[in-house]
Amino acid sequence: MLALRLARGSRPLVQLRRLLVAAAAACTGFLLLYVLAEALVRPAGSFPRLLWALIPLAATVQFAVAVARTDPATRPREGLDAAGLGPVRLTLVATISTAVSCTLGSAVALAAFLHLRGDLAGLPFDGAGARLLHADQPLPVAAALTLLALVPLAASAATAVLLRPHTPLAPQTGLPWGITLTACGLATQAYAGRGGPGMLAGWSLTAVGLALAGPGLAYACGTLVQAVRPGALRLLAGRSLQQQAPRLGPPLGVLCAVAAGALTALALRDRGGLLAPLGPLTGPAAALVALCATATLLTSAVEARQSRGPGREALLGLGAPAKVLRTAASLRATALVAVCLPLSWGVAQLTSMALTR
Repeated sequence: MLALRLARGSRPLVQLRRLLVAAAAACTGFLLLYVLAEALVRPAGSFPRLLWALIPLAATVQFAVAVARTDPATRPREGLDAAGLGPVRLTLVATISTAVSCTLGSAVALAAFLHLRGDLAGLPFDGAGARLLHADQPLPVAAALTLLALVPLAASAATAVLLRPHTPLAPQTGLPWGITLTACGLATQAYAGRGGPGMLAGWSLTAVGLALAGPGLAYACGTLVQAVRPGALRLLAGRSLQQQAPRLGPPLGVLCAVAAGALTALALRDRGGLLAPLGPLTGPAAALVALCATATLLTSAVEARQSRGPGREALLGLGAPAKVLRTAASLRATALVAVCLPLSWGVAQLTSMALTR
């Protein structure tokens, strides 16, 4: 009940972020239902299609966790401990809020799927996707509800685990593991070639490796910004970037993996292209992953800006011009782009070579 009251009293921007989580959950739920409908008609290959559908699920879960971290209702405040709302209770509030948003999205996905199949009558476009969604086959209710429950359960569990009170690790800790996993992913793709679960496993290892290496890369960007006799502006930008590396690094690495995948698809377009494991919904699924990765990075940037609030107010109180703070933010963004674009291009080139050997 407390989570619902906090959600109802939030600001419009916070409500918009929750609605975006619900929209992403709805798209993912619709995709899972499509995979189920395909499995009823073509049982062969249904398990690999389900595995490919887990990629949009993972991107949606990452976005939901990022939104939960930036929710003002779940941040510790002075006096809330005395009211019994310590870090553990606030984590529970964030978990419930995430579960409600994702459940709403799953319900919308089920209604839209049944409507396009023609099972729900009386609305525009009733039965418009009957052929694509195999309306001639009865939909197993238990299997459909189980698949739709994956998004709320996974998102709420990830929120509870990642938002629990814990001591953050140093950004450089995951860099060697990230590089190792990325190399293993590239090797797996070279061994498996195009198609099959081997390609999915290789791309997943590459994405996880880049996500683990992201904080270390962001920290290294901050080090480069303040290298060689830095002035006050570069020191401010570099130190801030190093402080934000644990927040910005993982979503930045995932976005690099998505960009590398898009560049690989473009590079292989004239050489037979990549497989379409989800049929006509492969393109929308890829767009959903890209949008979720971008939204996660932007949401993490909002969280980082919120954490810099006291320091920014202190600098403004000391007479620092607001233009200096904006220039420092632009310098941080430029440094990240200057490192991530070549990284994405390099991973895409290695992936293309691995898949066309």
